[in-house]
Amino acid sequence: MPLLPPKADVETKNILRKAISAGRALALLNGALQNLPNPTLFLDTIYLQEAKASSEVENIITTNDELYQSLVADRKIENAATKEVLSYKEALWLGLEGLKTKPFITTNLCIKIVQCIKQNSASIRATPGTTLSTPQGEVIYTPPSGESVIREKLANLETFINEDNGADALIKMALMHYQFEAIHPFADGNGRTGRILLLLYLKKSGLLDIPAIYLSEYIIKNKATYYQKLRGITERNEWEPYILYMLDMIEETSARGLKRLNKIITAMNKTAEEIKKVLPKVYSKDLIEILFRLPYTKRQHLIDEGIGNPKTVGSYLIALEENGFLKSVKVGKEKLYLNQQLLKILEA
Repeated sequence: MPLLPPKADVETKNILRKAISAGRALALLNGALQNLPNPTLFLDTIYLQEAKASSEVENIITTNDELYQSLVADRKIENAATKEVLSYKEALWLGLEGLKTKPFITTNLCIKIVQCIKQNSASIRATPGTTLSTPQGEVIYTPPSGESVIREKLANLETFINEDNGADALIKMALMHYQFEAIHPFADGNGRTGRILLLLYLKKSGLLDIPAIYLSEYIIKNKATYYQKLRGITERNEWEPYILYMLDMIEETSARGLKRLNKIITAMNKTAEEIKKVLPKVYSKDLIEILFRLPYTKRQHLIDEGIGNPKTVGSYLIALEENGFLKSVKVGKEKLYLNQQLLKILEA
């Protein structure tokens, strides 16, 4: 497997043109996130949606309802797929925190991420004979074998990612992603780790200060094409179609993310005005933020944010439900309150 940078021309006219439009779309999303009064408000929701979609690429399926209820409800999570999605979200946070401490993407950071995703002590793949096959058993790719060889390839990738070589950042991101997936350094969790690295790279390179973007949503919708483009490089050294695919992903996901963000902000402002009008004693800016942080909330969330004592917040939630702002749902012995508006926007 060749080292980076590739010898092929990865800055064709088509690629450079697409990199400009993708960069513009990303900049618009970045600006909108920075201009939010509370830029961290929607992060939990956005990262959970990315975790859900990225896990879905690997056929790990859970529903939004199951996912958000599990995050909020005080109960043991039984659903294995939901556990894996929540572990992915935790791994993404871990990666972002790692970048704060040391602003580099390293082999060690990748290992920590995959260990968090898999909730085990996995490290660099040591088992020989690893192959990637179709569901019918046809071998389509044999990644590098042997820990020392894999570490050598990762060291080259690490240098390529972290050094400033004047390359366009989004093109570099596409090259980085292919190389990581081709190295396939772990026995399991490579796809999800690779997609987390995309978000970390956008943060590290200053392209997205708050990496709140659902890249995996695009891959889910164009999954066959994604694997086809990766194979095009491996089998025929066809870089341009793959890089254009990745730039399309950035452009479309940024535009979709901006549209969704605007819908949430509009719904939030409208709800705030309506609650202020109908339930002036219940309304507060902090309450509105709690209702739009995640689709589900509960009494303890309001208590923790200092909205009131148990009796007060209980009466607030009842009033909000009676006036159609929330819908109560029983989960085990606990009562959760659903913001149906928010869930509907997230599922659109």
